[in-house]
Amino acid sequence: MAVQSHGPPGCGCKGIRSCLLCERGGIEGFTKCQRRKYHFTFHPTLGLAVGDHSCSLNGWTFSFPGVFLLDEFVNEEEETKLVSLMDNDEWKLSQSGRKKQDYGPKVNFKKHKLKVGSFSGLPSFSRLLLNRMVQYPVLKSFLPVEQCNLDYRPERGSSIDAHFDDWWLWGERLVSLNLLSETILSMSCDSEDLIQLHHQSCDPVTDNSDSLCNFHADNTQFLCTDNCSVKSTGDNCQRHVPYKDIEVAIHLPRRSLIVLYDDARYKWKHGINREDIKSRRICSTFRELSEEFSHGGNQEALGTELLDLALSFQGVPV
Repeated sequence: MAVQSHGPPGCGCKGIRSCLLCERGGIEGFTKCQRRKYHFTFHPTLGLAVGDHSCSLNGWTFSFPGVFLLDEFVNEEEETKLVSLMDNDEWKLSQSGRKKQDYGPKVNFKKHKLKVGSFSGLPSFSRLLLNRMVQYPVLKSFLPVEQCNLDYRPERGSSIDAHFDDWWLWGERLVSLNLLSETILSMSCDSEDLIQLHHQSCDPVTDNSDSLCNFHADNTQFLCTDNCSVKSTGDNCQRHVPYKDIEVAIHLPRRSLIVLYDDARYKWKHGINREDIKSRRICSTFRELSEEFSHGGNQEALGTELLDLALSFQGVPV
C-alpha cells in the first residue's frame, strides 16, 4: 500500500520526502547526514570535471565521460509554445515539491511488471523535438517510449534526490530538455573505490601556462598546495580520492538538452538540489527501452507495441 501524503493540500510528498509546503506545515523534513564533498564542475568542451576554486582540489581534474550537452536546443519562441502546451494539461502532484506529467506505460518497478495501461503515446509537440534529437550522432536511432515533464518551483522547495534511473526497463541514453531557467545537475557516486585525479602544469580550462603545482622530477614524491602527498608522472601529478567524496556540477543553461549515457548513466547518480532552483523550471525527460524490450529481447513484442504507441504522438498525460 502506498504511503499517504503527510503534507498539506498541494503537497505530494510521501515517506521520507519533504518540500517547503509540508515543512512549513509543521512536518519536520527528513535530514540526510551530509558528508563533506569535494566540488567539481563539468566542462563540456573538455569532457573533464575540474576542481572548483572553493575546493582544496582546485585545478585537479578527471575524465567525466557519458555527457552530451547542447545549448539552445530550442529557441525562445519554441520554448514559450512548448510550456504553453504543457500548461494546457493538468500538472499532478509529485514528491519533493515537484509536479509532473507522465506519458508512458504502467510500470511496477519493484515487481518488474509492465503493461500498456492507458498509455496512448508521446504528446504531439514532441515529434519536432525527436526529429531534431536524432540529427546528433549520440542520439542516432534514439526511440523514446516515455516522456516525463517535471515542474520545479523555488517556493515549493522543489528538488530530486540523487538516483539512478531504472536499468531493467530504460535503456542507456537519458535525454532531458531544460526549460524556463538554468539549473545545476549534481552528479554523485557512492563507491568506496578511488578515482585518479590529475593536476597539470597548464590550466585545462583557461590554458594558462602558470604552474598549478610544483614538482621536481618524474616518479618522485612532492607536496602540493593543499599538503597532499602525490606522485608526479611526466607533466602531470596525480592524486587518488574516493568517488564518494566527490560531487560534480553540470550547469544546464536554459533551453539546453543533456544526454547521460555510459558512466554518467550507470556509475554516477544524478539529482537536483533545492538551492539550485531559482525560478520556475520545467524538465522534459525522454527514455528509451532496455535491451530486454528491444529487438531480440525476451519482451520484444511488448516493446514493439509500446514503441508503436509512443511514436504515434497522440498521447495525453496518464
